[in-house]
Amino acid sequence: MTGPAGGHYPADQALGVDGYVTVAATRMAVLAGARDAFARAEVALRELAGWELDEEAIRRLTHAAAARATATRSDRPDAGRFAAAAGVTEVQIDAGKVNTDTGWRDVKVAVFARREAGEPATPADWADRELPAPTVRTVVAHVEDCAAFAGRVRAEADRLGVTTAVDVTALGDGAEWIWNLAADVVPQAAGMLDVYHAVEHIGTTVRAIWGETAEAVARREAGQAALIAGGKAGIDRWIADQFPARPAGASGAELYALAAYLGSHPTRLDYAGRLAAGRSIGSGLVEGSIKQLVNRRLKLTGARWRVDHVGPLVELAALIDTPDWPALWSAA
Repeated sequence: MTGPAGGHYPADQALGVDGYVTVAATRMAVLAGARDAFARAEVALRELAGWELDEEAIRRLTHAAAARATATRSDRPDAGRFAAAAGVTEVQIDAGKVNTDTGWRDVKVAVFARREAGEPATPADWADRELPAPTVRTVVAHVEDCAAFAGRVRAEADRLGVTTAVDVTALGDGAEWIWNLAADVVPQAAGMLDVYHAVEHIGTTVRAIWGETAEAVARREAGQAALIAGGKAGIDRWIADQFPARPAGASGAELYALAAYLGSHPTRLDYAGRLAAGRSIGSGLVEGSIKQLVNRRLKLTGARWRVDHVGPLVELAALIDTPDWPALWSAA
């Protein structure tokens, strides 16, 4: 198969394609394959370009490009771009689920970004404010144990000059592995517990004790306000005030559990200070990346992925929206 003018990839026997696939045509096929199911990419290319490139060829081209992009990460020019970008550094970490040839597995994802500060906000405005978009972003992803992934993230932190940087924040939910990894990879980083996970725990606690009532709504809102305005001290006072107000027969176990959960993040709850500085208090960047790069692309009905294909495909899909996407093909 031929496409727009450009160099040629050896097609054919390796790819099951007649003739050769040009670099430009391969780039378009990989773009389609990284964004959507390979079968739908086949239809899109046929309808938009009149090409007859079957889904198996698109699959192989896409995985080959993903492997090449991952293998050449150290050669990318984005480290200098990252260092020069406006804003301060965030490292956001989370994981999503993917159906693989070894069963459902976690694909761990770390997003390195630089973001300029937004307008100062008060605790009352926390849910409505809008932060500037990141000025630069890189994504690391893989299906592997925490120690191996920590090594992968550390290599990226070293490449970007983040490991010993002065102003870095690690953001994530309450999973212990995230904070162990952050302490290992960016030991000087400030930590911030994702605010949405924190307030969700407050809501779950209140519903378990007071149910779905107007009183429960008022207590939940008061608890959220106490946490965001007062941090650890504020939420501790609010929890203490709830014990004598429990309905008859309620043990208070849920309040103890909430205190233990938030108490394990005592230095990661300064939401008021971060809001006043116009800084992020949530890990929405990595959660959005998982939604778009993992759930939307990999969680397709009937899809099962080879473990070694998952991380590179996620990273490739993230690369599409950066200046390094064209560079990947100019170097091909």
